[in-house]
Amino acid sequence: MRIGKVAVSRRRIVQGGAGSAAATLLQAAGPRAARAQGRVLRIRMVKDIAVLDPLNVRNTSENDVMTAISNKLVTYRPSENWDWELDAAESIEQIDDLRIRFRLRPGIRWTNGFGEMTADDVKFSFERVADPANEGSNVSDWALFDRVDVEDTYTGILAFKEPYPAVWLSLLPRPSATIVSRAAVTQAGGSFTNQPPATSGPYVIVEQTQKERLVLERNPLWSGPAMDFDRIEMIQIDDDKTAELAFEAGDVDCSDISVSSLVAYRQAMPAGAKLQARPAVGIEWIGMNTEHPPFDDQRVRRAVQLSVDIPTVLEAAYMGAAPVATGLVAPGIVGHRERRLYPERDLEEARRLLTEAGLPNGFKTTLSVLNNTDRVSIAQVVQANLAEVGIEVEVIPYESGVYWILGIEAEGEQWKSLQMYLAKWGMPPDPGSMTQWYTREQIGIWNWERWNNDEFNRLHVAALKELDPVKRGEMYVRMQDLMEESGAYVWLTNGINAKIYRDTIEPATSADGRLLLLPRFRAAA
Repeated sequence: MRIGKVAVSRRRIVQGGAGSAAATLLQAAGPRAARAQGRVLRIRMVKDIAVLDPLNVRNTSENDVMTAISNKLVTYRPSENWDWELDAAESIEQIDDLRIRFRLRPGIRWTNGFGEMTADDVKFSFERVADPANEGSNVSDWALFDRVDVEDTYTGILAFKEPYPAVWLSLLPRPSATIVSRAAVTQAGGSFTNQPPATSGPYVIVEQTQKERLVLERNPLWSGPAMDFDRIEMIQIDDDKTAELAFEAGDVDCSDISVSSLVAYRQAMPAGAKLQARPAVGIEWIGMNTEHPPFDDQRVRRAVQLSVDIPTVLEAAYMGAAPVATGLVAPGIVGHRERRLYPERDLEEARRLLTEAGLPNGFKTTLSVLNNTDRVSIAQVVQANLAEVGIEVEVIPYESGVYWILGIEAEGEQWKSLQMYLAKWGMPPDPGSMTQWYTREQIGIWNWERWNNDEFNRLHVAALKELDPVKRGEMYVRMQDLMEESGAYVWLTNGINAKIYRDTIEPATSADGRLLLLPRFRAAA
């Protein structure tokens, strides 16, 4: 589907086809199961499950599944504050600036007959993801990691090349630090996609239908803390508005909702429902491919930056509930910028820059977006904004499976035609985990702007190991200045993560409300 020039609506939109789409999807998922009073929990899954290998895990939904079927040494603690707790580790401690000793909890069993989890599995898992030769998309997470030294069956030492102050929140609880079975992965040929050869967590996958649903049931080998639910059904619904209809119909128990709907729900809550809304640690932005003409000219990119009316964009999409971002790093995180370098919209300067670049009458371009209501609403306002300076934008919505490979070279040739795109990412609570995706090494993977700046790359590496929080913060502010000066990024909002759920359950999420800690969901007392 392609969208031409359209009028901008600021009303909460529920498209006519959304109800029928939800009905079709939920019929495919089977009859309605018992709710929290029984042992079944139904969760909305935002994206398709394409990869469950720590080498290349891509999205939040995949991380949610991995948390249920796998183990890390530590995991995020369900809380409104960022903290971690033990998972596979029985104990773990930082013994000096470069080393962390862990001891695994004995008796963690691999499925499919692969025996007990050992420290050698941890060594294999971490060194595998960290090895650039394996060409994993998450290798940058491990830039400062060196090796694992195994001391005995359950004990080992994580050794780092440099001090890594963010390790406890931005590496060890993250999906790339998931432990896999050396024997199982080796037998599978060294890697896998969405069917792990062995798992160790409290749940196992019993059904997986692409673009429809994934079903989890208790792992009979699990010897850790008890769960409240025997079965978790994860139903894929790409669009927030469609998911809200599914919740209101009683077909899911917990779902992400759009920020615009958060405003409406606060005014009129469905019976038996509760809301969770937490400041996001992430970014929503418009990126420009710096290798695709005319965006290979910084003046053109700056003209786009100066033409977008960000407050109007956020009012149209989110009814003003989402705050304007001052940069990549969210408030409350080291390195947050207090203001933009160029905070004001300036159409006169945008036209001057286009004329200087040889485009006095503007040009035609495309804006690629994920096909859901909020993203399309944003794109429509941006389309109208850029038309004021002669830039004619064709908005191209994509379903999630196609959208999330648009800039990835390993997935085909489509990256060559990518021009502008609208993206939204959630991130770990450390600036190094935010800036890593825009480095030279990520070009052709997640750096879809294909922007390459020597000072930025140098500062990214230096800031990862800087122990002084003031100096570290100054580095990240400078890195965001460089990104803004490049013109390749239009920061929109750091966002809000909102969920609606039944009052019969107690959800367990990360501090920003984004990650679902499914084994920790509870039936309400």
